[in-house]
Amino acid sequence: MDLFARKIISWTLADTMEVSTVIETINKAKAYRNTDLPLIIHSDRGSQYVSNAWREATKDMQCSYSHKGYPYDNACIESFPSLIKREWLNRFNIINYDHAYRLIFECIEAFYNTVRIHSHCDYMTPDGFEKFYERVKDLPAA
Repeated sequence: MDLFARKIISWTLADTMEVSTVIETINKAKAYRNTDLPLIIHSDRGSQYVSNAWREATKDMQCSYSHKGYPYDNACIESFPSLIKREWLNRFNIINYDHAYRLIFECIEAFYNTVRIHSHCDYMTPDGFEKFYERVKDLPAA
């Protein structure tokens, strides 16, 4: 999640918690943003996020970790899975992994980023908020 617009810029669904899944997601995010600006990545202290593969994948990023026993560090992204379940997945009887993947894809790519408004974004969608910011930042100063 990009905290500027609360946009999900990369996600991966897996049936295991292997570090390769995390690395795949990081690489997708890097490719999506394609920026030379410094990136900050925040994670919890799970084993995937302290591995050598993680350190290699994030070596050009500033890493931020949650404090032990302090869940508020991750509140913005920790609430996201419950939001997906509450607002989307609970409506369906999920048949298998492929069905779950399609539902999550629809939720994130066709609803959350493009239709669902956020108070953080002045009641715009994450996509709309980013597009608005792009237009505004190019305006001449008054």
